[in-house]
Amino acid sequence: MSSGNDCRPQTFSKPALSEKAAAELVDRVFGLKVSWLQPLPSYDDQNFHVRVLRSSAGAEGADEYVLKITNSEDSREPDLIQVQTQAMMFLSAEGFPSATPCLTKDGKIMSLESGDPGAGNTKYMVRLLTYLPGTPVAKIATNAQILYEIGKLAASLDKALAEKFHHPSVKSLHRGQFIWNLANVPLLEQYIYALGQNKYRAVVEQVIEQFKEKVIPKLSSFRACINHGDLNDHNILVDSSSASLESPQYRVSGILDFSDMSYGYYVFEVAIAIMYMMIESADPLGVGGHVLAGFESVVPLTAQERGALFLLVSGRFAQSLVIAAHTALLYPDNKDYLMITAKTGWKHLMAMFEVGQEAVERRWFETAQVYEHHTPA
Repeated sequence: MSSGNDCRPQTFSKPALSEKAAAELVDRVFGLKVSWLQPLPSYDDQNFHVRVLRSSAGAEGADEYVLKITNSEDSREPDLIQVQTQAMMFLSAEGFPSATPCLTKDGKIMSLESGDPGAGNTKYMVRLLTYLPGTPVAKIATNAQILYEIGKLAASLDKALAEKFHHPSVKSLHRGQFIWNLANVPLLEQYIYALGQNKYRAVVEQVIEQFKEKVIPKLSSFRACINHGDLNDHNILVDSSSASLESPQYRVSGILDFSDMSYGYYVFEVAIAIMYMMIESADPLGVGGHVLAGFESVVPLTAQERGALFLLVSGRFAQSLVIAAHTALLYPDNKDYLMITAKTGWKHLMAMFEVGQEAVERRWFETAQVYEHHTPA
């Protein structure tokens, strides 16, 4: 849902290939004939759900992919896209439900290609990724079981990347001014104008000030790792592993969109997951304890990391809401998608500050503590 390599949330660089051009691209670059193609919603890349025909042992079969056309700004960072894609391949090999790339005709995992005729010399990095089945978390009624599983997944993913993933270009994940890295909440000050003058802006200004005062000085005490960075309710797919409609058991069937990967801290990942799981929940302030319990079953947080959690969750709300407002001014045609989080996000952020840090944290930590004596099956 989010991207951009520097402190600009989005430049005028989103690809706009026609469906015909996208189908021709799949044929020319990957040697596959498209039988069906449909646009997918996206933040600042362009994505298509693609079905291709492939002859196999004399019979026609259909394979499904996502054609991902990266915005022109990020396409200038091939090392970054390379390492993100290799991380996806690594995680898939480690048993995580991550997409893997279909190789180009010359055996590469990505290719730099021109856009539609008339787009000038603009180049876009193109990948064809395996299509992952499942339902986005945004479309289910979440329960304690899946929230715990998502927390556990977030910690397991970061731990695997931190301990086992090696790549010559891994240093490209040090993205110092990357607007979506949680350490960069103070960078929001240059985009806050997009909110106008209202009660929302006042809360965001409060978040930024408290973040600068109470979180930034503690960053050096947090444990570093590589973050996925965008485990939102549209980037996690699930399927039901039980037939019970009254108390469904879910499992994660897909992890999408690694374009926000960067070096960060374990506590960043759990804060991001908590914030996005709050979006569609009927009990948003109750979500955090279940996600935290799952995360801490793999990576227990330190006292300092726990102490920063409220402001980190608030900081991610501020990032999502401010950047969406700013980007919607640039791309009014994509406003509906850009403002998905804002529909309920403002209400949740305001509620957090009305209830207060102490009460919210108490609820999260007491819920998480229950799991120490009763871990879900």
